[in-house]
Amino acid sequence: MSVGLQITASNFHSEVIDSSVPVLLDFWAEWCPPCKMIAPHLDHIAAEYAGKVKIGKINVDEENDLASKHGVVSIPTLIIYKGGSIVRESVGALPKSGIENLFKDLI
Repeated sequence: MSVGLQITASNFHSEVIDSSVPVLLDFWAEWCPPCKMIAPHLDHIAAEYAGKVKIGKINVDEENDLASKHGVVSIPTLIIYKGGSIVRESVGALPKSGIENLFKDLI
């Protein structure tokens, strides 16, 4: 669906908690139209901010435990991690500029 890094329970710690750059996690599902709407924005952001921010994709159907741990009840949910902690959250589809505003001041 997107070029973002697939995040699973097995790589969550190394890719998100231990990341040296902020991580934007996209909780999504294949059947979710708003998730598909923001996917191109996330692809552009991944290319534009390569090395400055990491885009991680978490499929809620495949990673129920991660979604539950993060309290995800609606998708898309975007969660920003920095320094191993959650610093921002947003629920629902956003324009590209809205997504960028979630992390721009963190890089």
